[in-house]
Parts: sequence; structure tokens; C-alpha cells
Amino acid sequence: MLVVELGLYLDRPYLYYEDILKQNGLKCVFECVTHDLYYTNNDFSNIDNMTEKELKDVCIRVRKVNDGDYEIQNKILKEYKGSAVRAEILHDVAEYLNKAGIKTAGIIKTTEGAFLSGNAEEGFYLLKDWYSGRECDTKSRDDILEAVAQLARMHQCLAQYDGQIPEGFFVSEQILIGEYERHTRELKKVRNYIHAKKKKNLFETKFMEHYSSYLTQAEEVEERLKEQAAHREESEWQQMYGLCHGDYNQHNILFRKEGIWIINLEQLHVDVQVSDLAHFMRKILEKHNWNTGLGMDMIRAYDKKKKLSAMECEQICFRLAYPEKFWKVANHYYNSRKSWVSGRDIEKLDKVTGQEKERQQFLEMLFHFVR
Repeated sequence: MLVVELGLYLDRPYLYYEDILKQNGLKCVFECVTHDLYYTNNDFSNIDNMTEKELKDVCIRVRKVNDGDYEIQNKILKEYKGSAVRAEILHDVAEYLNKAGIKTAGIIKTTEGAFLSGNAEEGFYLLKDWYSGRECDTKSRDDILEAVAQLARMHQCLAQYDGQIPEGFFVSEQILIGEYERHTRELKKVRNYIHAKKKKNLFETKFMEHYSSYLTQAEEVEERLKEQAAHREESEWQQMYGLCHGDYNQHNILFRKEGIWIINLEQLHVDVQVSDLAHFMRKILEKHNWNTGLGMDMIRAYDKKKKLSAMECEQICFRLAYPEKFWKVANHYYNSRKSWVSGRDIEKLDKVTGQEKERQQFLEMLFHFVR
């Protein structure tokens, strides 16, 4: 018997979701009353302002069902924006990874053999396996390095995948360069907007103090990426490409008794595979004040499982050297209500600029490692 725990924010009538479950061959065999208890050693003085997700992230949840213990085989119904063809590829890749020993959540077909439920008017859904587990602890060096090693294993496995991948999955170097050029134009737009203001608030004053330095960094990365693309060896370039997770972060890495599970493959695409590593490194190093020792250990942990080429190391350098976080903070400011800037925005800007010395020290070490 398949038991489904439906944990969704129901923004449509319940019968709509019941129809989707029935399309997948599921039926309601019993109803249950649940009572959740949340345990934590954190300070909850601000509990009234926390979202449900924030609460769950810092608590252990104990669920009581019908006044007794209950073990449930979980599935999750997830809203899906892609095509049916993409959903089929996600299913096939997940199946391939699981057979190869890289554990991930599978996608379940409907009784009609389709991968999607729902309709174009009201939206489509994927029915997926759901597993409990402990997320990768970003404070734990052991967790971080194990997660990097598992990423390298997954990349090694995906590099051998011989299934047909449509053109729409591919990301070229020109797309990355174009994205960075767009971000740089947006930085200039923010600068021009603030420069034209006669009276500047604290955020705007701080932004202008650091703008020139970050603009220089952005333009240098663009030029170096263009130079690498112009002088590359095509064979070496092709060796870097393969299927990538697309959103490799601590929330998508689960530690279970049987090992590490990599979940949520919805952003799967073909790119330079170390783009996943660079993305994960940025997330982690921002939380560790760009600790050089940790950053280099992450590179070594990956290299130990999947040998890095000189060009792959350069790609990691370029992707970490682009001032992504500074752009992100500035872009959020520009696209929000500029008449009032929250203290949170100023804190984020201060954190970015406050880490710049350590970030540059790490990048210097990383570029030296590549040379």
C-alpha cells in the first residue's frame, strides 16, 4: 500500500488536489489526526515573525498520529513548470543515478504512464519520493567535504550518461558571459540612479564607496572568460561539459543512515560541471568568511574523486571572482521600494564588503593554485 502525506499550502479547493492524487492511481484509505511537537535549544524570542520553513529548519519535529506511533512512506507532490519531455529526462537521470549507487529521489509515473499530473490551465505536478534526513550542516567541515566528494562522484557518474539530452538543456560559455555582462550593466544602472540623487541614504552612500572596486572585478572576469573561450582547445573544453545538478546547496544534500542523498534535480542542465562546485563553494565560503583553508580543502576533496583540469580550475576561479553577492544586494535594492531601505539590506551590504579582504586573499591563493 502506498501512503501519501500531502504537505502543501492549499491555494485551491481540496477536491482539485484530490483529483490529482486519483490521476496517479491513489485513493484515500483512512484519515488521521496529527499533532506536531517542535523541539529546539535555540532562542525563540522572535518566534511570531518566523515562517513555518524557518521553524522547521531549526527544530526537531516529532509527529504523533492518531495517538500512536506511525511510520509513513512519504511522497511529495511538487508543482512543476517544465515540459513533459524534461520531466521524462529527470525521471531517467534519477533512475540512472540510483542504479549507479548515487542516491536521489525518484519520479513516479501516473497510472497512465505519464510523468505529469494536472493540466495547463491550473498547473502541473510531479509525484516524487520523499525522504527524511539531516541536511548538510554548513558549520561542519566534515559534512561540507563529504558533500563535495559526493558531488564529484555524481559528476563522474553523469559524465557517462548516454541518454539523449535535448538542445534546451545545454548552457554555453556565451550564456555565462552574457549573464555576467547583464549583471554588470545592472550594477552601472544602480550607480547612475544613485549618482543622480542629491540626497543619499546610508545604503546608497556605502554602495558608492565600494562600487568602483567591484565594477573592476566584474569587467576583469568578463574579459578573462572571453579570453579563455577564444584560446581554448575544443577537446579539453568538451571534457568539462556534462550534466549538472544546477542548485547544489545544503538543502539538497541529505545525510541518512545509508549515505548521502542528493535531491531536487529540477534544475538539471548541461554545463561545465564544476559550475556546481563553484556554486556550492560560494554558498559555504560566504558563511565561513571566505576561509582559505576550508576553500582549498573543498577543491582537494573534489579533485581526489574526480581529477580537475587546469581549465576547470580556471572556471572555478572566474565564477568565484565575479562579485555576484554585491550585484545581488544592489539589484535587490534597485528593484524594491527605494524610498525606504531596510536595516537588513544595509546589513547584507556590510557583510559583503566586510568579507572582501578575506575573499581576495582566498582568490589570490586559488589563482596561485591554478598557475
